[in-house]
Amino acid sequence: MTVAGLVLTPEEALDQMAALGDTERARGMEAYHKVARPYLGIAMPDLNALTQGWRREMTVPDRVALARGLWSTNVFEARVGAAKLLTQARMTPDIEVWRQIADWVAEFDSWAIADHTASAGGRRLLADPTRLDEVETWLARDHLWSRRAALVMTLPWAKLPNPKPAELDARERILGWAAGLVADRNWFIQKAVAWWLRDLSKHAPDRVRAFLDRHGAGMKGFARKEAGKHLK
Repeated sequence: MTVAGLVLTPEEALDQMAALGDTERARGMEAYHKVARPYLGIAMPDLNALTQGWRREMTVPDRVALARGLWSTNVFEARVGAAKLLTQARMTPDIEVWRQIADWVAEFDSWAIADHTASAGGRRLLADPTRLDEVETWLARDHLWSRRAALVMTLPWAKLPNPKPAELDARERILGWAAGLVADRNWFIQKAVAWWLRDLSKHAPDRVRAFLDRHGAGMKGFARKEAGKHLK
C-alpha cells in the first residue's frame, strides 16, 4: 500500500544515492558502459533497496515527478533509479507513468539504462496493450535504441506460457517487427531479435523454428545461435 507522505526532491534523492556510492566502482562502471556521464558507483542491490523503499512510501504522481527530476540529472544511477521508481505491475493511475517512459525512449544511449526502463515499460504495455500502436512507430526512427526498445519492451509477450487469443495476436504482430529488423545489421538490434526468439522458444519452440527457417539466413551468426539456444 502506498503511503501518501514521503516527498523527495531530486537533490535529496541524489544525496541518498551518493552516500551509497564508491569512487573506484564508479570508475569501473564508466569504463564498462563506455558512455560519458556521471557515475556514483552504487552496487545494484543497494540501489534496488533504496528505490523500493521510496516506491513503497510515495504516491504515483510524486514518484513520476521524482523520476523525471532524477532522469534529468543524467547520472547513471539516477536514470536507472528513475526507471525503478516506475517499475510495478499494477499502478493507478498509470497514464502519466507510461507517457514519461515513452518520452524517455528517444533519449536512450546505453543498453543498461534502456533495459531497466524497458522493464518498467513492459508492465505498462501489458496493462494496456493498445499502447503497442505507439511502440510500433518507434521502428521507423533513425535512433537505434528506439528500434531496439520496440522488442525489449515487448518481451513479456515472448514469456507468456499460455497466451490467450489476443495475446497470440500481439505476439505475431511483434514477431513481424522482429522479422523486419533482421535486415538491420547493428549488433544491439540483432541481439534484441535473438533475445525475443530465445525467450519465446521456451514456450513455443515450433514458432521459433518457423521464424528461423524463414528469416534465420538473414541474421548474424551469433544471433541465430542465441535464438536457437533452447531448441533441440
